[in-house]
Amino acid sequence: MTRISARQLEAMEGPFGRGVQVVRPAEVPEGSVVTVLRVPPEAAGMRLDRFVQTQLRRTSRTRAATIVARGAYSPDARRLRGGDRVRAEQCVLLWREPWDEQAPSVEIPVVFEDEDLVAINKPPFIPVHPTARYHKSTVVKMLEAARQGEHLYLGHRLDRETSGVLLLSRNAEADRRVKSQFEARTGVVKRYLAIAWGWATEEHFRVEVPLELDPTHSTKVKMRVARPGAGLPSATACELVERRVQPASGRHYSLIRCTLETGRQHQIRMHLSTVGLPLVGDKLYGPDDTLFTRGADGLLTDEDRQTLELERHALHAELLEMEHPIRGGRVRFEAPLAGDLQAFWDQLAPA
Repeated sequence: MTRISARQLEAMEGPFGRGVQVVRPAEVPEGSVVTVLRVPPEAAGMRLDRFVQTQLRRTSRTRAATIVARGAYSPDARRLRGGDRVRAEQCVLLWREPWDEQAPSVEIPVVFEDEDLVAINKPPFIPVHPTARYHKSTVVKMLEAARQGEHLYLGHRLDRETSGVLLLSRNAEADRRVKSQFEARTGVVKRYLAIAWGWATEEHFRVEVPLELDPTHSTKVKMRVARPGAGLPSATACELVERRVQPASGRHYSLIRCTLETGRQHQIRMHLSTVGLPLVGDKLYGPDDTLFTRGADGLLTDEDRQTLELERHALHAELLEMEHPIRGGRVRFEAPLAGDLQAFWDQLAPA
């Protein structure tokens, strides 16, 4: 385990002894948040900025260097530098001020609600889970702020850029049964619409390849086709809805309906990219995966944006169908294609 809490650090035995208080550096503002990284033996000798990059998801080398320069310290408040070489079992403290985060002023449409469930049409760019960067502006926090005193449970997840149907439960029993259905995948239908670069050559096709996390990618979030005998099985059934062309450039596009047979991370994005149909706007599985780190760092150029064509990957959760967790019977939740994706598709010409 490389990430530990300050409380765990204070209790652990080692070069800093037991019960040593974590000291907030004098130059770090009161109320700042600390992340503690413990160096595993296999990372000994790495540059500190490189080590930090390997431990923080979605972090580029440039951003990791900035994080270190702004707030990397030892437990006794000694300043650390990006070029320092880390030692096995060393603890690195990354201090930062709390995010001054404002929840976005955006409506979250409810497509279904009863005493047990809430299904929404998630707008793009709203994260589902809290992260170091997003706390107030997550789906759950925003909905709970609008529903004073109510606690909601996420039934599943969508990527931050993905729009469409997202299901939440309103009580613990419904949450348990919803998640049980997702885990078993029995009777659950999850269907997406994707706008891809290129023309699909078949009206119906299926992509089935095992997937695994790509350990060579700097951000530790990219998936790849697994090595022989490794990875998790994954399959997506695909239906070509329509093909269109950009009149000015002659570039080809396909609107594809994707039905998940499994539920792996980035499955549709990875599967379509594997068969030569990467999603429009996809920074990770599109034409250049360095767009992902530049996007995370806020460093996209005008040329990058022209390459991507859209501010986000063109994926929308169109439909979710399952058994109602409490009263039984089939329930079906649908959301029409998001406005930005519909506008992009409408400006293309029929093939």
